[in-house]
Amino acid sequence: MKSVNFLGRRVPVPGHPWLRVILGVVMVLGGFLGFLPVLGFWMLPLGLLILSIDFPPVRRFRRWITVRTGDWIAQRWPSLGQRLGISMRRTARKTGSYQ
Repeated sequence: MKSVNFLGRRVPVPGHPWLRVILGVVMVLGGFLGFLPVLGFWMLPLGLLILSIDFPPVRRFRRWITVRTGDWIAQRWPSLGQRLGISMRRTARKTGSYQ
């Protein structure tokens, strides 16, 4: 079974590509109906996370969000960043070097 890693958490997803695509699209559509009682806005990022396995544009967007979120957490709460394994901060954006 495949899994996706996001902020230190591993999320298992179905192994077959068509099942992942269907599940991801259903989750994204359910996320847009988040005002309903059973469905929620939590479904939108989870659906994008599942779709990021098979679609490179969504994968790039997920990586961008992961880096931005990790930098923000490491700046605001360094101890939480260390527990999540994202304690490295960027110092020079253009060169890509780290502290």
